Amino acid sequence: MKKLLTFFLLYSCCTVINAQVMPTDTVPAIIHYKTENGITKFTSELRPLRAIAGAPAPFYTYFWEFGDGGFSFEENPSHIIRYDSIMVRLFATNNYDDGKRPPTRPKPIIRPPGPKPPVAKPMLAANDGYNLFKMGGNIEMKTNCMPKPGDDMMLVLGYRNKLENGQNNLNGTLAILYNDAEFSQNNFDLAESRTYHNEKKSDLKSLLNTAFLKNKNQEPVYYASSEKHFNLSPAEKVLLKDQAKAFKNQQSWKFENLQQNEERFVFLHFKTTPEMLKDTNAVVRIAGAFIPDNPLVETEFFTLELQIVASHDPNKMVLRKSRMNYRFTGKNRELTYKVRFQNTGKGPAKKIDVGVNISEVFDPATLKVVKTKPQVIQCDSAYANQSCLKTFFSADSVHFVFTNIYLPGMKQKGVKDADSTQGFVEYKIKFKEKPPKLPIKSGAAIVFDKNEPIYTNRAVGRFKMGLSPGIIVGYGFPFETDNGNYLNGKNFVLGASLSPYASHRYYWQVELYFNAFRESTYQVPVATATKDTVINRIDHIILNKQLYQTTKVNTINAVPLQMRYNISKYIGAGAGTLVALDLYHRTSSELRYRLRTQNAQGVPIELDYNRDMGQINKNFADLRVSFFADIQLGLVRVGPALGFRYIFDPKTNNNRMSTYVTWKF
Repeated sequence: MKKLLTFFLLYSCCTVINAQVMPTDTVPAIIHYKTENGITKFTSELRPLRAIAGAPAPFYTYFWEFGDGGFSFEENPSHIIRYDSIMVRLFATNNYDDGKRPPTRPKPIIRPPGPKPPVAKPMLAANDGYNLFKMGGNIEMKTNCMPKPGDDMMLVLGYRNKLENGQNNLNGTLAILYNDAEFSQNNFDLAESRTYHNEKKSDLKSLLNTAFLKNKNQEPVYYASSEKHFNLSPAEKVLLKDQAKAFKNQQSWKFENLQQNEERFVFLHFKTTPEMLKDTNAVVRIAGAFIPDNPLVETEFFTLELQIVASHDPNKMVLRKSRMNYRFTGKNRELTYKVRFQNTGKGPAKKIDVGVNISEVFDPATLKVVKTKPQVIQCDSAYANQSCLKTFFSADSVHFVFTNIYLPGMKQKGVKDADSTQGFVEYKIKFKEKPPKLPIKSGAAIVFDKNEPIYTNRAVGRFKMGLSPGIIVGYGFPFETDNGNYLNGKNFVLGASLSPYASHRYYWQVELYFNAFRESTYQVPVATATKDTVINRIDHIILNKQLYQTTKVNTINAVPLQMRYNISKYIGAGAGTLVALDLYHRTSSELRYRLRTQNAQGVPIELDYNRDMGQINKNFADLRVSFFADIQLGLVRVGPALGFRYIFDPKTNNNRMSTYVTWKF
C-alpha cells in the first residue's frame, strides 16, 4: 500500500510539473471590450511570447474582424457597433516566436443600450482607419500574415465605387482565384467566406471573356475595359480566362447597389494545407477580379504574391519564380529579388542598410534597382540631405542604403498603420554565363540606423529536374570466348536512356535496350558407331550420326537502377544493375545421318538424311541479373560521350566489357 501511495504521489508531482512547463499554444486569444459614448474599445489577452535565441524581440501583429463588415490591424482598435449583436474574431500572429499562433475563438458582442447608429452610411465614413486601397483602384487585397503550412490565413478582399467612376450605384461581380496551376498540390482550402452586403455566390464562366487592359505603371493591379466600348489592341488585351488558367480554384459573388465612395469587404478564411509546398522560398499567388456590369467603368484584376514561410518574420527575402527550367536558362536569364523589412522599434529609422550577398554566378554589372519603398531616387542624382538610395558593392555582396528617410516604428507613439513601418527594395540581376545546375542561395542583413543587423531567411533558386532522353549504341564482347554458349557471342546493342536534365553531380538513370533476337546452332556429342538401318524398306548403313540443336531467344535488357556521378563537365562514372529477361526461348533438335546404300544397278552410294526431333518452347524462361560499373568521357551532362562498361554476372561468373556511344538531349 505504501508503494502504491508513493507511486501515486510521484505521478501527481510529475503531472503538475509537466503542466507548468507545457507550452500554452492551445490557449485561445481572449477578447476584452469596453463601450463609452457609443464607441467600443477592444483589447486582448494572449499567451506570453517565447523568444527565439539570436532573433529580435518577439511581438504580435493583429487582425480584428468585427462581424459587420469592419476590420482593423491595430493592437487595440475602436469600433462603432451598428447592429444589435456582432461576432468578433481576433487573429493574432506571433512574430519571432517559437510557438504556434494563438487559436481564434469568436466572441459574441451585444450592442450596448442607446441610440442605434445608421447602417446605410458608406463604410469608409462609418469607421475610419481601414486605409486598404493604397493602390488607387477599385479592388485590393491584404492578408494578416504570409502563409505557413498547416496554419490559418485571413484575407480581406475589398472593393469600392471610387469617385472617378462617375457612377452613383454599381452592380457587378467580384471573384477570387487561388491555388496556382503550376503546383501539383493545392496550397489553400477556402474554409469560409463571410460577406456583409448581400453578396450572392455566382458563376464566373459567363464573364471569362472579359478583356483586361494591363497598366504597367501600377503593378500588381491590372486595369481593363470591356472591348464593346473600347478599342483594345491585341497587345493590350488580356482576357480573364487567360488569367484564370493560372489557377485551379475560384469563387465569385454578385454585388448590387455599390454607392459612390462606398467601401465593402469580404473576409476569406483560408486553411493552408499541411502538404503546402515545403519550399519556404516559393511564392504563391491569389488573384481578385472586379467586373462591373456597366462597361463604362474599368474592370480590374489584382494579384497578391505571398511567400511561404516556416515562421512569421516581417524581414524577408524573396526570389520570384524560384523554380527554373535549366534547359532554357542562359546568360541572359534575369532573376528578380525582393527584400522586405519592417521597423519594429519604438522610434523612426532614418538610415537603413540592406546588405545582400551575391552568388558568384551573377554578374554584378547587370544589377538594376526596380522599385523601392520608401520610393527614393539614387543618391548620385540627389541634392544635399535629400532622401535617396545609395547602391555599392563589396567583395561578395551589394548594399542598398536608404539615407535621410523617415520610416516609423511599430511601437512608436501615434503609429497605427503597420504598413507605414514597412519597406522593401526590389532588384534584378543576370548570370555571368550559364550557371551550374546547383541551388543559388542569397540572404540579407538589415541594419536600422546603428542597431544590430537582422538576418533574413535565405532565398534559394532551384532548377527543375527536367528529363533528358538519350540514345545508346554499343558493342559487347566477352573476356573468355565459348563458342558453345550463344550468350557470349559478339553483338551490337541499341537502346535508350532517361535521366534528369544536365545533372551537376549525383543523379539516377534508367536504360532500356531494344529486344535482342539471337539464334545459335551447335552440335551435341552423340555415339556414332556404324549401324544398319532400314529406310523406306531399303537397307542402309549408318556411317555417321550427329545431333544439332538450334536455340532462338528473344531477350529484353533494361537497367532499372543506376546511380551516376558527373566528376566534371567531361568525365562521368556510374554503377548499377543490368537485368536480362528472355521473353521466349525455343530449342529445336535435328539428327543428321551419313548413310550408305546401293542404287538400282547395285552401285554403292552415300547420302545425307535429316530427322526432326521436335522443339521445346518456354516463355519468360530466364531472368539474369548482372552488375556493372562504367566511365564516360565527353559531354557527359548534355551531348555525346564515349563509355566503357564492365559487366559481371555472379550466377555464371561471366565477365564482359562493352563499349558504347551515348548522346543525351
